[in-house]
Amino acid sequence: MNKAPVNKIIPFSNVDGPGNRTSIFFQGCSFRCQFCHNPETIRLCVHCGACVPGCPVHALRQDADGQVRWDPKACVQCDACLKACPHSASPRIRWMTVEEVLLEIRRSLPYIEGITTSGGDCTLYPAFLTELFTRVHEAGKTCLIDGNGALDFRSHPQLLSACDGVMLDVKAVDPAWSMQLIGNDGTSVLQSLKYLLQAGKLAEVRTVIFPGRDRENAETVRYTAARIGDRCPYKIIRYRPFGVREEFQAFLGEDTTDAAYAESYARLARDAGASKAYVI
Repeated sequence: MNKAPVNKIIPFSNVDGPGNRTSIFFQGCSFRCQFCHNPETIRLCVHCGACVPGCPVHALRQDADGQVRWDPKACVQCDACLKACPHSASPRIRWMTVEEVLLEIRRSLPYIEGITTSGGDCTLYPAFLTELFTRVHEAGKTCLIDGNGALDFRSHPQLLSACDGVMLDVKAVDPAWSMQLIGNDGTSVLQSLKYLLQAGKLAEVRTVIFPGRDRENAETVRYTAARIGDRCPYKIIRYRPFGVREEFQAFLGEDTTDAAYAESYARLARDAGASKAYVI
């Protein structure tokens, strides 16, 4: 039976695609982004037990077999376990089937436009997403992927056919800068950008703007804008250190990107052809 690790399900969200949507966050990611706002989704739990002693309500235990067990009924979502984890993981994961996900979101379906799958990187589980999207479409709802571009969609035509669009992060175009930012040279992301444009499946593109990184910001925005043109929205995102772990802040700084500074890159994007560029 096909299962995938689900970190959390948000029944109603208006920031994860157009309209009111249910957002499903999966555990696991192939990138190591310095500015990740939910780094607890990066890795699967290794059952080291570091999170267990600090749980104030004893919702965690480590059994004789070494496995960390989570009691969702006792949990108060204080996040003490996430702060204690040295592995960018979470013990609060449920390995769910498509049927179990559908059962959990059934009450939301009449009130949403569709679902958005995110993470971590939800595209680590293409077969699961294909089955989930097929079932959600049967309910008359749309299905979006919030992805990092790591997956080669050319090898997964059924998934691409089943989804209504991909919201793609283009973090960097210079391989060296990309390696510093995400631990990957970014080649797969640029390939995904090209292929999703050709397939007509690009729902939106996002680029984070970092304070003081003039050359890197401009290079990424200019490259991306010239390719997407007016075919989808281009979100110019201000870097915000809130939620970013201290070791990452040491690299990127503790200052939020100035609004006027970010707007200058939105203008650059529009001048380069991305007529739907705007700052968030």
